[in-house]
Amino acid sequence: MEPQLDDLNSVMRVRREKLEKIQALGVNAYPHDFNRTHFAVDIAQHFDNYFEKEVSVAGRLMALRKQGKATFAHVEDSSGRIQIYVKFDAVGEKGYELFGLLDLGDIIGVTGKVLKTRTGEITIQVTAFALLSKTLRPLPIAKEKVEEGERVVYDAFADKEMRYRQRYADLAVNPEVREVFKKRSRIIASMREYLTGQGYLEVETPILQPLYGGASARPFTTHHNTLNMKLYLRIANELYLKRLIVGGYDGVFEFAKDFRNEGMDRFHNPEFTMMEVYIAYHDYHFMMNLVEEMFGKIVQDLTGGYKITYQNHELDFTPPWPRLSLLESIEKETGYNLYGKSLPELKEIAEKLHVAYDHTMGVGKIIDEIFGAKVEAKLIQPVFITDHPVELSPLAKKHRAKPGLVERFEPFIGGKEMGNAFTELNDPIDQRERFLEQKKLAEIGDEEAQQLDEDFLRALEYGMPPTTGLGVGIDRLVMLLTDQPSIRDVLLFPQMRPEQYK
Repeated sequence: MEPQLDDLNSVMRVRREKLEKIQALGVNAYPHDFNRTHFAVDIAQHFDNYFEKEVSVAGRLMALRKQGKATFAHVEDSSGRIQIYVKFDAVGEKGYELFGLLDLGDIIGVTGKVLKTRTGEITIQVTAFALLSKTLRPLPIAKEKVEEGERVVYDAFADKEMRYRQRYADLAVNPEVREVFKKRSRIIASMREYLTGQGYLEVETPILQPLYGGASARPFTTHHNTLNMKLYLRIANELYLKRLIVGGYDGVFEFAKDFRNEGMDRFHNPEFTMMEVYIAYHDYHFMMNLVEEMFGKIVQDLTGGYKITYQNHELDFTPPWPRLSLLESIEKETGYNLYGKSLPELKEIAEKLHVAYDHTMGVGKIIDEIFGAKVEAKLIQPVFITDHPVELSPLAKKHRAKPGLVERFEPFIGGKEMGNAFTELNDPIDQRERFLEQKKLAEIGDEEAQQLDEDFLRALEYGMPPTTGLGVGIDRLVMLLTDQPSIRDVLLFPQMRPEQYK
């Protein structure tokens, strides 16, 4: 349990008193640096190379066991933990007095010889140490002990909201949380390596935009004082990347921070990371093959194989993945063929299926609601859901063989959409008509309808080659590949309500 405020204040007063005693000894509790020579994991993995040799490590004190004029402790650095042994005879009276003023969580550097105790634990016998940072606030360090050879943790720092708010404390005491974010970095690096390996150019496009577009979402707004104009935080970078295809690049991609002024749940945060890639002279069939190959590489780089476990499901990323049209998937689960159905017919079917809708929804939105309610959660193994209604996809090319649909797919894994891809619309006249249809939806109350972007239409009028594009939600992908239940578990600093309102 977290200490009550009075208890916390008492503990913090004691720590400040210890700081004053340390300073009275003439010790700087916050020195400028420390010459670390090794990490804990290096010594553990190569003990024979370091036996009886001098090393210097640095990290937090995470356990203390005093036995008269000797103290055993554990120091944890970014790689792991190692035991240290501090003797009065080795560090002297002043040194041992100083060590006695240390608390759990304090950051220290130690120098000494590497040995093994009688119980076989690798240990540094300390000959010198330095206090590197005196902590004035206690970390929520879990109690632990070894039972039948296994480390068992008690009273772990498990308060989710506090962990998200105080991520620095969460990372400091939970090595498994640090590992999630190391994996996140490896996932992004693997994706970047794949795309650059295919010859595509990584670029950067504006976050502040005079018009928001490229997705259906509500934007955040801001104001530029010098230009005296309203600007929007981007909801997507799609339209800028397509402008670059017009400009002559054959393939461009970007890892982008996007911002959408929408609800928050375990799959949505108002600030999130997307990777979008656009490739000239190809269609969505090409992109499906790319997604299979790229995701397979990432999983292999992370795990060594094609299989992972997510929320108790074993998922197999081995290509090829099944392809299933959106309407086929709905008919498979509900028995209703929605192709060509009118708006009144779709409303009637939605009511029979107990799927809610409102007056702002057109044909595409109602179909999407039915899919979300009846199909989505059942798509556990990797699958491509293809060929969506044209009303849902104002930036996608019309299907070459199925009127009313577009060439679009979404990869679904673990019951959630992991991305979105099109054969891109490159006909400027058709694109203008789609934007005008979106304008009509906005006029009847659709807050997520897309805006008409004259500069983007001008770019298309210069000519964009046949192109396919893909957006992948990086946060959801990291959730999947690290088996985390909430997007907040894969964001270092997720958006939270102000503490005074909790």
